Amino acid sequence: MRIVDLRLHHKARVRQAAALLVEGFRHNWPDSWSDMDDALEEVHEALDEERICRVAVDDRGNVVGWIGAIPEYDGHAWELHPLVVDPAVQGQGVGRALVADLEEQVRERGGLTIYLGSDDVSGMTSLAGVDLYPDPLVHLAQIQNRRRHPFEFYQKLGYAIVGVIPDANGWGKPDIWMAKRVGRPPEGKP
Repeated sequence: MRIVDLRLHHKARVRQAAALLVEGFRHNWPDSWSDMDDALEEVHEALDEERICRVAVDDRGNVVGWIGAIPEYDGHAWELHPLVVDPAVQGQGVGRALVADLEEQVRERGGLTIYLGSDDVSGMTSLAGVDLYPDPLVHLAQIQNRRRHPFEFYQKLGYAIVGVIPDANGWGKPDIWMAKRVGRPPEGKP
C-alpha cells in the first residue's frame, strides 16, 4: 500500500473514492452519501487546491482508503473530512496510515491542530437517543462505545474528545468533536 495525492485526472481513482464513501458510510451514516452522485460531488469538492486529498492505493493501484482535510482558522487548524476505508481491509492499518500521513501533510503546511466531528446518528454511543441538556459535558465525561463508533479509533491515535454538539443531526443525534495537536509550538512556548 502507498499513499498519494488524489487528482482530478485520476478518473478511476476519483470514482473509487466516491464508491468508498457510499459503501463505507451506508450502514451507520446512511444519509451521508446515499448515492454516487452525492459522493462524486464530495470528492470533487475535496480536490480544491487549498485542501488536502490523499488516497491509499493497493499494489494494483486501486483505492482502498481516502482522507481529506480542510484548512480553517487561517491554516492553524484543519478539519479532517472525510476518512473512509474499504470495509474489506478495515483493521489492517489503512486508516491509521492515512491519519499519520495527513498529520504530516498538515504539519508541513504549518498547521497546529487537526479536528474532526464524528456523528452518532445510529445509536453507536451512550450519547445518542438521550437529552444531553442541561449539561452535555456530564454526559460526554461518561461516554460509552456501544457499537464500534470511531471515536475510540481516533483516541488510539492521540485525538482527544473536546466537545459535543447535542442534536446536531436531529434530536438525540449528536456530533462528537475531537482534536489533536500535530504542529510544534514556537520556540519559548510550552
